[in-house]
Amino acid sequence: MNRTTAKPRLYSAEADLAFMRSIVEGDGRPQLTLAVCYLAGGLLYGFQCLFHLGQVLGVIRWPPLANLIFVVGITVVFLIILVWAISTDRRNDTNGARGPMASRAMQAALSGAGMANAAVLIIFGVGAMRDQDFAVWLYYPAVIFCLQSAAWYMAWSLKKKPWMLAASLGGWVTAVALGLLVREPLAYLGVCTAALFLLFAGPGWIMWRAARTALAES
Repeated sequence: MNRTTAKPRLYSAEADLAFMRSIVEGDGRPQLTLAVCYLAGGLLYGFQCLFHLGQVLGVIRWPPLANLIFVVGITVVFLIILVWAISTDRRNDTNGARGPMASRAMQAALSGAGMANAAVLIIFGVGAMRDQDFAVWLYYPAVIFCLQSAAWYMAWSLKKKPWMLAASLGGWVTAVALGLLVREPLAYLGVCTAALFLLFAGPGWIMWRAARTALAES
């Protein structure tokens, strides 16, 4: 009787240890979609900020229609890349559902921040149009970086990767800086441009490499 009960208890203990190890190490396969969102978004919208920086400095002087086409084109390209990443994730079944708890929690935190971004977009967009004050809209990126800071801090607390903590602290500093520089267009665009390349494209590149490596190994 003792022998029959000892084995299940042993297996249960081993399973519990494996589960705890997966939480601590967090060695799950990252989402390609999540990586592409950060990498492509950081590069494309960072380039757009450089474009607006050139407008403020007087280097770029395009007609209004050309400016509109450029801005819309950035979003269209981003959406095309995003659709490709989603289809690739589904085709290769890399949605993270089978990964360790830490990886799933990290992806949930970042995805949740993305959902909150959509609500903030509507709030500040409507507010800026209603008050006829473009400065109200400029608070939107500050809140986005704040949300990203919180999401990356949660990711770091689960996986303990130094670059995640750097992304969290960088997002916090960027959020405060943007909030204080709303009435300073040149400095605002400079901070926003650097933050998009470093805090969005940078983590995106790291996750992209991890996702591609995992796909190659599988």
